[in-house]
Amino acid sequence: MSLMPTLYPQSARERARGSPTWPQPPTMTASRSCMAAKLCFLVLMNQPRKGGGRPSVLLDMRPLQGPSAVRGVGAYARSLLKGLIKAGFDDRLTLLLDVEFDAPALPVGKYRLTGCRRRNHGQLAAYEDAVALSGDIERIGPDVYHAIDFHLPGRCPARLVVTLHDLIPWAWGGAHTRGERLRYGIFRRLLPRADLVIAVSEATQADALRMRLASRQRIRVIPEAADPVFAPKPGAAARVKAKWGIEGRYLLFVGALDARKDPHALLRAWTTARLAHPDLRLLIAGVPGRQAPPSMSGAVQLGRVVDEELADLYSAATCLVFPSRYEGFGLPCLEAMACGCPVVAFQNSSIPEVVDAAAIMVEDGDAEALGNAVTDILRQRERWRRAGLERARHFSWEKTARATISAYESVLA
Repeated sequence: MSLMPTLYPQSARERARGSPTWPQPPTMTASRSCMAAKLCFLVLMNQPRKGGGRPSVLLDMRPLQGPSAVRGVGAYARSLLKGLIKAGFDDRLTLLLDVEFDAPALPVGKYRLTGCRRRNHGQLAAYEDAVALSGDIERIGPDVYHAIDFHLPGRCPARLVVTLHDLIPWAWGGAHTRGERLRYGIFRRLLPRADLVIAVSEATQADALRMRLASRQRIRVIPEAADPVFAPKPGAAARVKAKWGIEGRYLLFVGALDARKDPHALLRAWTTARLAHPDLRLLIAGVPGRQAPPSMSGAVQLGRVVDEELADLYSAATCLVFPSRYEGFGLPCLEAMACGCPVVAFQNSSIPEVVDAAAIMVEDGDAEALGNAVTDILRQRERWRRAGLERARHFSWEKTARATISAYESVLA
């Protein structure tokens, strides 16, 4: 018997607009099906499929539940799962979810589900997982456990593969990340025990090696990619006008307004660009976050948007302005290029390897140069649009999924 959610694929941003739940079996009443939704996690298919010459993998999908669902790690989790399904690897997967949350929307596949229960989902979550995950993995019995966020087992009864998105709390540092360093201190202690670390960029790999959190023999780079929804959208400008009443040219920023994203540099760059182009507006897409400044004077803050809306915003924008001071990968830059939206950004961390020569990069922290780069984009916008589209084609979730399967196989060789 195989029990899977009959939910349809949905973006991380779409999930945040509602609370997806398990479907109700037709023979159950609503109240009984609600109880079954909780219990099914505890009794579902605890043993992954064995045999067949390929490893069985316990893939931690808990980033699709809770606040992580609408951030980069949530997008990675969903897209990786889709890629593994498309590669025909789904029958080797068991997905780990948390019974304390509603079931996330999942793409249709032959994977199995199992659950765990955690008391802590805040500051102590990673520390509880360090103790409890070992028992979960032993109970489920996979060949490989794949962690895709900062939660690792203290002792792993299976081969341990870890996706490392960034080491921002330590690599970028400062007072703004003190809380994250405390919250994920156990992760830094446990990461060197991984059989293989998958770094999403050369920059992240370099950070891990510099901090001696992985050896060269146990780390490899497998980049992320943009979801296929991010492509040039005919009629995007009309839909942006209908949705938000925005007409004319605008600059776009995507993401939280954390200190690391340098929102003050964003405003200064916009001010500089408007000296030559007074009609340019600034649109900000994304939940501001706890570190956001009290005011982004004059900017239009759209809040959370679904992926289809974001693709329209990229497609109709004059360019993406990305003043981030540190990125593990820099997914908004890739999404923008995939939509034909030129990019201007600070030259730091992983940004150069993502955009290569297909975007204008300026000296890190120079907001005025970033604003002047907008004028350079406007002079040759079609050139930068084509360059971005070509660069975006170098990344795909099909490639990432195949490389990830190879990583699973390598730790068992």
